[in-house]
Amino acid sequence: MTRDTGVSGRRDGRAVLLAAGLADLAVGALGSALGAARELLRRSDAAELASETERDLMARGRLVLDRYAVAPPAHLELLARHVVARRADDGV
Repeated sequence: MTRDTGVSGRRDGRAVLLAAGLADLAVGALGSALGAARELLRRSDAAELASETERDLMARGRLVLDRYAVAPPAHLELLARHVVARRADDGV
């Protein structure tokens, strides 16, 4: 059941409602994260799980760096390389 607080129509009332909703969402997420952390601490293979997680994160990091760190070669540069390779194959 919902109740009307009388502030939802005003601009600052909307901001308060949005802030309250975000705070509730953050508390819920924090509670879930703490529950998951508690479960992880109870596991007997926690060290192995941490090692696997580290490998996973490092692999993800490599993928991200490969995707964004190196700029792709220019289109004309690719075409020029293709022409040079083709001429080398044809013996010209």
